[in-house]
Amino acid sequence: MSHRAHTRPPRGPAGAPATQADPAVVGSFLDDAAHFPGGRADGVAFPRSEAEVAALLREHRRVLPVGAQSSVTGGATPDGGIVLGTAKMASILEITDTFARVPPGLPIVTLKQALAAERRYYPPAPTYDGAFVGGTISTNASGAATFKYGSTRDWVRALTVVLACGEVLDLERGRVHAHPDGFFEIEASGGVIKVPVPTYRMPDVPKRSAGYFAAPGMDLIDLFIGAEGTLGVVVEATLGIISPAPATCLALVPFPSEAQALAVVAHLRERSKRAWRERDPRGLDVSAIEMLDRRCLAMLREDGSDRKHGVSLPPDTDVALLVQLELPAGTTGEETYRQIANALEPGGDATPLGLFCRLLDKAGVLDDVEVAVPGDQARAQQFFDFRESAPEAVKQRVAAAKERVDPGIQKTAADMIVPFDRFGEMMAIYRRGYERRGLPYAIWGHVSDGNVHPNVIPRTLADVEAGQEAILEFGREVVSRGGSPLSEHGVGRSPVKQALLRLLYGDRGIEDMRAVKRALDPEWKLAPGVIFGA
Repeated sequence: MSHRAHTRPPRGPAGAPATQADPAVVGSFLDDAAHFPGGRADGVAFPRSEAEVAALLREHRRVLPVGAQSSVTGGATPDGGIVLGTAKMASILEITDTFARVPPGLPIVTLKQALAAERRYYPPAPTYDGAFVGGTISTNASGAATFKYGSTRDWVRALTVVLACGEVLDLERGRVHAHPDGFFEIEASGGVIKVPVPTYRMPDVPKRSAGYFAAPGMDLIDLFIGAEGTLGVVVEATLGIISPAPATCLALVPFPSEAQALAVVAHLRERSKRAWRERDPRGLDVSAIEMLDRRCLAMLREDGSDRKHGVSLPPDTDVALLVQLELPAGTTGEETYRQIANALEPGGDATPLGLFCRLLDKAGVLDDVEVAVPGDQARAQQFFDFRESAPEAVKQRVAAAKERVDPGIQKTAADMIVPFDRFGEMMAIYRRGYERRGLPYAIWGHVSDGNVHPNVIPRTLADVEAGQEAILEFGREVVSRGGSPLSEHGVGRSPVKQALLRLLYGDRGIEDMRAVKRALDPEWKLAPGVIFGA
């Protein structure tokens, strides 16, 4: 094991790709899903190789790497300079039983489809599968199944990164670890770069997309995962996969009260963890539980999303859960239906589905449950699309208010996580904080992790300002409970999220991150304004 890495020259034909300055092309890159205001850029370039990426970095003083522009933090909104679009780097390089080697511009949906065709599975894929692989690595993105499988970081086996100087690092997990005195050394053509390890302590929660990773003896690869493109440009990644993929049954479960829903979630979490610990093939195996609150469901009815996706929930539904159960590979839809039909019969609890059905029956909600059995991809996709319609509904309302009322209106949302035993009290704090300010809001997210997204639905610029004030209040409450106020979307250029980062680590922690940035990007050319502001 070493604390020193070595750069190499980039491979491929030398020369930078053409930079497009057409206003129509540039204009399409001045906004991301956060509707962050003030985007500006001199041009856009689409490299196809690491050599072209390196040439761009050598030639330009300000470069923002951008993937699918799905950032909800303003992290894909440029602040001058050149946009480096990764969309031309999108061809799968290799797939085996244990890993996939892929470029940064590959959409997650394309990776999922390629793996599914061979009965393989990439667990940390985010719920928005239009995201690009590079973007998910740069934010350490998490998906619904983090409860069982962890975040993107846990599945990155190797990275190839182009540094700001145009030289290349090949990083393989386990090869380079921090020196006991807290630093890495990178041997480059211009000499040895000493990179300090930040000294702050990260919160002990399963999702953290909160600045640079830090831990004693950490792996160098982890410094670049979650760095939001500020330390280097990922040009290739090797991702761990599962083969064969488990069979999956989805259950859409309505509850008349949030308290009842959270009690069921707690039981499902406990039973699943026990089954994993005991390696019980007949135990309950829940990999993810998603939540939509009452306002989410009202928006989806207003927009017709329930009818569009064939979902019918009782009118008194307060919370809907989307539960993802894993079954042994090869379990058929017919076998799943048989287990469900027999669940309440004597001995029906001898299967995971039987246990699940009995739990829902005890809660009094079994009769209203809708399921997508293994093999019914069309129905499963309807459920996923129904869930994803909630953030889309808020985005549409933000965009409409921005156009009709005030161009300064922007997405105003929290992305926070606490240990699950503190989740119920945080939900109450989110609601009280918004209601005290008279703000309309909707809450959805990954309840199995204790991670949700409390979103303001702004009508005016004053709503945005009040919502930002509420989010800072929520951040203090989350940190005091051992959580992270920045869970899975990163920091980006959002002043509120940058304030939350400072709240989490303090001024010294921010300076620790700046020291890392200065070491690897002394001219501060990569991702200007991201994480640290101007």
